[in-house]
Amino acid sequence: MRQFVLCAHEVPADGDLSLDDLPGSGGRLDLLCRCVGAGLFTSHGIRSDARVHLVVDDAVTVRFDGADARNLNPDERSTAARVRDALEQRESAIGHQPADVSPGVEVYRMGLAETLDGLDGTVVQLHEDGEPAVDVSPPTDPVFVLSDHRDFTAAESTAIRDRAAHRLRLGPRAIHADHSVAVAHNWLDTDGYRSY
Repeated sequence: MRQFVLCAHEVPADGDLSLDDLPGSGGRLDLLCRCVGAGLFTSHGIRSDARVHLVVDDAVTVRFDGADARNLNPDERSTAARVRDALEQRESAIGHQPADVSPGVEVYRMGLAETLDGLDGTVVQLHEDGEPAVDVSPPTDPVFVLSDHRDFTAAESTAIRDRAAHRLRLGPRAIHADHSVAVAHNWLDTDGYRSY
């Protein structure tokens, strides 16, 4: 299983956002939707071995599961509608029990630390100051943690530091979060850039 955990800092946790203004009132939900697409979609298909977790305001987590997703389209607007629906249903989630939004989409009332603690796999922070990925063998079940257009908060940094086995950078230049998700998939698909 490949998992991506994205920290969202400006998305309204109550779901009060306009699908016509994802970069503005949506708090850069456009970027996060591109991350969901990069995490789940292949050309004419979907990765059944991938999950994407959007941690909104360190309080609510929206999970997209490639194995169970149905009628999920690769455009930002339809993905944003699923996120909005999930956030609007957040009160239906009880503790660590999710509320089902649609097939393959669930919402949890959990922040970053609780989300990471509930996932099986090796936690890997993606960060521009990390160790080069080419120097590390890919873990079997990676849980990649990255941030949106903002830096991690102090609380997020502590939660990640306490749980991460690696802090990696995927290349010599900082790239957008959605590009990082695609490059991380390529790193895994090629066994650490060694097999094409």
